[in-house]
Amino acid sequence: MPLDNLNGHTQQSLFSGQSIKTVSAVMFSDGACSGNPGPSGVGAVIRINQKDADMLGVNSECTISEYIGSATNNIAEYTAVVRGLEKALDLGVTDISVSADSELLVRQVNGIYKVKNQKLLPLYKKVMDLLNRFQKYKVSHVRREFNSEADALAREAVELSRS
Repeated sequence: MPLDNLNGHTQQSLFSGQSIKTVSAVMFSDGACSGNPGPSGVGAVIRINQKDADMLGVNSECTISEYIGSATNNIAEYTAVVRGLEKALDLGVTDISVSADSELLVRQVNGIYKVKNQKLLPLYKKVMDLLNRFQKYKVSHVRREFNSEADALAREAVELSRS
């Protein structure tokens, strides 16, 4: 039986014959930099449905706002996804839907574009490694205006670094 559910239902595992609980989450991520390259920050918002969050003993919403030093915008975008995926795994999420406003990142992760920039390659590999640790994942592009919360968290990290 395939593990193709993002609704948090219990399904039968192909390998162990035991029931497993799927925990679904949505994640919005963004990277920001002042100059390119320049001081950079990452932001992510992870939302788990309340029932699953209660079962796991975690908050239903988790945010990340982190200064990452000087980087390019693309490095900041990838780093935001990495930090968000790491946190989602730590929370016990098994299925994730990632939304990012970087078309380049989304197209590279989905295999539409090749990663030609050698500085992005290790981050791309890290993202793919993390995604493959989920039972199911989806990575989608979202327009900037629908990613405002993650954007604000990334920009806040850059601003706080200047204080």
